[in-house]
Amino acid sequence: MSAVRDAMVSNPGQLPADSSAQAAGELLQRTEVRAVYVTQDERLVGVVTRKTLVREVIAHGLDPRTTELGAIAETPDFTIGPDVPLEEAFRFLEAEDAERVPVVDDEHRLIGVLSRSVLQRRLAEDEDEPEPLPPAA
Repeated sequence: MSAVRDAMVSNPGQLPADSSAQAAGELLQRTEVRAVYVTQDERLVGVVTRKTLVREVIAHGLDPRTTELGAIAETPDFTIGPDVPLEEAFRFLEAEDAERVPVVDDEHRLIGVLSRSVLQRRLAEDEDEPEPLPPAA
């Protein structure tokens, strides 16, 4: 059975906690980037999305060039380990209605992101693999 590490997106968009909100905004302009993961000493400390930038920076009239991500990042609702079996990870994402979840190691270092859509495709591929034929007699 495959584990989360086999289906996660490695090297997700991340910035250090002392980076500016503007730097996060620049990353989030890319359509494929839905969230920027905020780290300190390689450890995950929070997540910033477009919604976060609007609510925490724009709505408060803060300067995105001087507002640090560590001050506005939201603690992730969930994280998951790289060795969790894929079917268990899928049930978890479904139960929590989560689209994606950061993958962290034992020291809470960000090592990837698991996306529900990518996981669904991966599980479907595993189901489509034909059973091996018995050896010819």
